[in-house]
Amino acid sequence: MKKLRQHITFKSISGIVLLLLVFSVIISVIGNHGFTDALLNQYSDNAFHTARIAAVVVDGDRIDEYWESGGETEAYRSVWESLTRLCNSSGATFVYVIEPDRTDYAHIRFLFSTINQNSHYSLYDFGYLRETTNDEYRVKYRALYEGESDQELVVRDKGYIETDPHITAMIPLKNSGGEVVGILCVQQQLDILLQARNTYLRRVVIAFFSLALFVVIGQSLYLHRALLHPLKQISEEATRFSRENVMADKKLQDTVRSRDEIGQLAASIDHMEEQIDLYIDNITRVTAEKERIGAELSLATRIQTAMLPHVFPPFPDRKEFDIYASMNPAKEIGGDFYDFFLIDDDHLCLVVADVSGKGIPAALFMMASKIILQSCAMLDKSPAEILKKTNEAICSNNQEEMFVTVWVGIMEVSTGKITAANAGHEYPVLQKTPNGKFELIKDKHGFVIGGMPETEYTEYELQMEPGTKIFLYTDGVPEATDEGNNLFGVERMLKALNEATDQTPIEVLQTVRASVDSFVNDAEQFDDLTMLCVEYKGKGSD
Repeated sequence: MKKLRQHITFKSISGIVLLLLVFSVIISVIGNHGFTDALLNQYSDNAFHTARIAAVVVDGDRIDEYWESGGETEAYRSVWESLTRLCNSSGATFVYVIEPDRTDYAHIRFLFSTINQNSHYSLYDFGYLRETTNDEYRVKYRALYEGESDQELVVRDKGYIETDPHITAMIPLKNSGGEVVGILCVQQQLDILLQARNTYLRRVVIAFFSLALFVVIGQSLYLHRALLHPLKQISEEATRFSRENVMADKKLQDTVRSRDEIGQLAASIDHMEEQIDLYIDNITRVTAEKERIGAELSLATRIQTAMLPHVFPPFPDRKEFDIYASMNPAKEIGGDFYDFFLIDDDHLCLVVADVSGKGIPAALFMMASKIILQSCAMLDKSPAEILKKTNEAICSNNQEEMFVTVWVGIMEVSTGKITAANAGHEYPVLQKTPNGKFELIKDKHGFVIGGMPETEYTEYELQMEPGTKIFLYTDGVPEATDEGNNLFGVERMLKALNEATDQTPIEVLQTVRASVDSFVNDAEQFDDLTMLCVEYKGKGSD
């Protein structure tokens, strides 16, 4: 079961099903309220319509006569029979006429009381006196008698009540002089409404489980075809080539046939095989060890350079931000890397990382880490999830026990908000106001990538305003060393940055690099020196 939970298919499907569940709950709640309100309004309209018809049947000028007769006259019986027929034909539970005690409206007396023939409730006798149900009824009786309202509605679907959930529509019964002489009430049960609402909820549940089943099957097939199978082909080809050192008859990208990051990885493997094959051919012709090493380092440098964004401006059509980055390795090739790419039209992913060690092993580890990071980011993951998934992938096959520190942030281009997470990397530097000072942001560090599986990472947010910048770097900047073995340090770095508060990103990097070079002077570069600067210009910038 643990192995299943670690499978990428299980994680992907679980996330989608969870989103479907949340969506279904939201739709159910909204739909239930809307559905219930619509039916309740229809019930209310029907009840008031029945009440107005009943008001025509009961003659307000003869109310005193009805009371004096004790309900024994033919006229009273005729009205009662008409109300009974109306009660049955309209589907109402009760149709009745009452006269409240107008001193405090605490008691009511029944003049007419009719009941639906299909109801199991009992009728109130003529002249039956009872207490008013509660304060809500007293307020509504008073409003009808005193002319504050021409109709009132009571909905009773909660609490301890004598009958099942129902509504009562009430209108004033008036004589020819416009005086209110009684209240005509129509009660209608809510059983049909409740049944319709329950049917709606059942359908939502059935639809959710059907859709979830469809997603599980469809997503499993899709992931197998679009991700797992191509990755397996790439892994098998890499294993075969590492064993045989002979290029395949058919290129891997022709087998995978994908234009996404998987296709790019396949193309990179093909390119790597071509370059390695070329290297093998060259090394057989090279006799001098120096030439062999030079060819190897040259090949690795070209591969590493090709892996990093090196065309500036990288997004000439995007005016909302300006970006520039550089990586200067201490040796021919380095273990630092940076990356930036658009996840979608409104989200820019920024990455700066530093691999442990130097030379070719660090460069290879760097390329693998970069590919995995970008692949996770393009799956629409958050920064913390990107680091977690990358760490899991690297820890699963890290026999050399290498690690990499990473700072990853996703900028919402429309607002300037950056959501970031830090895996043991240097603190970012933020310019909070246009042309203002650069300040070190001491964020919470998570553990390095590749160091320990199942590590969790914490996210935080930075807000950029139009005209502000963020500066990212590796430890090669503050740890640059002069001939006296003194460190350049964070304070000198901040001083250099604050001399370039109004400069463009490329000028900011040039200013910092000039300050480092001036400090180091003729001392040998000790570590890779990588910097990245982004200026946020805001939406709608020209």
